[in-house]
Formats: sequence, C-alpha cells, structure tokens
Amino acid sequence: MILVYVECRDFKIKQSSLEALSEAKRRGDEIGIETTAVLVGHAVDALAPEVFRYGASKVYILENALLAHYSPSGFTQALVSLIEEIKPEIILFAATSMGKDLSPRLAAELGVSLASDCIQTAAKNGKLEVKRPIFAGKAFASFMLNSSPQMASLRPNVFPLAEPVDGHGETIKKEVVIPENQVKDKVTEILKAEGAELDVTEADIVVTGGRGMKGPENFDLLRELTAVLPHSALGASRSAVDAEWIDHQHQVGQTGKTVSPSLYMAFGVSGAIQHLAGMSSSKFIVAVNKDPDAPIFKVADFGIVGDLFQVIPPLKEELKKILSE
Repeated sequence: MILVYVECRDFKIKQSSLEALSEAKRRGDEIGIETTAVLVGHAVDALAPEVFRYGASKVYILENALLAHYSPSGFTQALVSLIEEIKPEIILFAATSMGKDLSPRLAAELGVSLASDCIQTAAKNGKLEVKRPIFAGKAFASFMLNSSPQMASLRPNVFPLAEPVDGHGETIKKEVVIPENQVKDKVTEILKAEGAELDVTEADIVVTGGRGMKGPENFDLLRELTAVLPHSALGASRSAVDAEWIDHQHQVGQTGKTVSPSLYMAFGVSGAIQHLAGMSSSKFIVAVNKDPDAPIFKVADFGIVGDLFQVIPPLKEELKKILSE
C-alpha cells in the first residue's frame, strides 16, 4: 500500500496533504496498490470523510491526548508503531514545515532514505520514481529509492488536486500508547501573527517585495495588492527580511520557504540564485525592477523595467476593476 501522512491544523486538513493524497491515488492505481492515509492527534476522526473524498480507501487514526498538538518525538513514535504493523511499500508527506520536520525523523527511525521536496513522481516497474531540484534549483535529479518503504515529501502547490468524489472507506482507530516521559517536546503556546495572513506556501498568488521596496512602510503597498487578489499571500526576499522590514515567516528562498503558486509577482527583487531556488517552480512569474539586467528577468514570463512605486498603484486599480466584473 501507499500510506499518506495527512496533516491537520485547527481541525482542518491542509490542502497540501490532499494534493499528496491525490498524487498517491494516481500512482497507486498505476502500480496496482491500495492508497491509505493516516491522521495523528486527538479527536481527529471527524476528518476521515474528507480524506476518503480524495482517494483513500482506508484511514488510520492514531489517537492520544498527548498528541493534541504537534510533537516531533510523539508523532514519530506513533507513526513508527503503525508502519511496523502495516508495512506500507511507499510513504508520502507534503513538504510543509511540519512535513519537513517529521519525515526525516521518521526516515531516521526506520533506517530508510528520504527524497524531499519532490516536484514530480512516476510509476516504474511497480515502484515510485521521483524528481526533485538539486544545486539550488539549477538542475533536477530523477531517481528511485531502493529502501523499503520508499519515502518522499511532495512540494505543495505542484501536484494537482483531484476532483473530490463521494468516497467511503474503512476507518481504523488505534489508541497509541506513549509514556508521557517519552514525549520529549511539547507545544506550550501558539502565537499567531497579527492579522493571520495566509502562508506563502499555501497561496495561489504570492506578491513579493525585495530591497527595492526601500523600507518597511512600503510593504503596505503590497499588502493592499494581496487584499485585492484572491487567495494571495505576502512574500519577501532575504535582503528585506535581513533589513528587518518584514518578519522571516514571509521569506521566500533557499533559507526561507519554497513556493509554487500559480502566479508569482516580484517587486524590487533582483533575483539572487538563493531566491530563485525558492520560487522558480511558480507557474507564471511577473517581475518589476528598475535594473534591466536583474537576474529575475531571466526566469520571468512577463517583466516590467520601471519604478515599482509608479507601477503598483495603477496595477492595483486595474485589478480591482477586473476582479469586480
């Protein structure tokens, strides 16, 4: 079977996990093996029907009050016990912040390899072949893992979400026995950013500002753009974050977050290789920069050489008109 770890926050399933589940179903059907899913936490069984709608024939619920909030050691122990019991051939994660933390821990416990942040999968000879960027996105590697189980994490917003169906399946609830003294890490408090802005990794449109924004106050121009654009989020280059113009949670790039939105809009971003590594898989890229030789124009589908402060206001007004029609 293929086992997909389904991540949930605030009793809502992350879309990136449903994307991974959709891809698992496609490859499972090609290979001829069952697609299953696992939810870890406390009182998460109500989420199982949503998982069935995206292709799972069976959902495992790993229940323990100690796992009400994410705990790296606790979640790893819970998953190891399940995997040793059901022995899946393939395990998939979404390459979210949690997925990037949990999947290597699990791989280390199981003693297997992990292909992280994959952007393509294929079924070959009854196994899973994956493709992922290497050398900061300057090249791509396709390979097949020989370990059993095969483990991979899939980049969010890359794999198409399946059309939901009126699916049903088997729910298997398991009480996870974990001594409290073995849960070495616990969430004591969750601090949410003011305004609860959409995370860049989950947005369909990312509006990013760089050093060309000239100061923290000018990021309000970009916030006004995201307020107009549906399902959009505010991003930033490392130089803007290092200058303390905006919080690190908005940073896109090799030392920030990797994004793959349908539309990526870069304002005053020069396009250093570290930044390109985090956004080059975007489906359509628009760049605005005064420097005609800025590297960002080499990856942009549409570029404007000009002053972003003269471009943004009329752009915002035109978008308002178009989106209100």
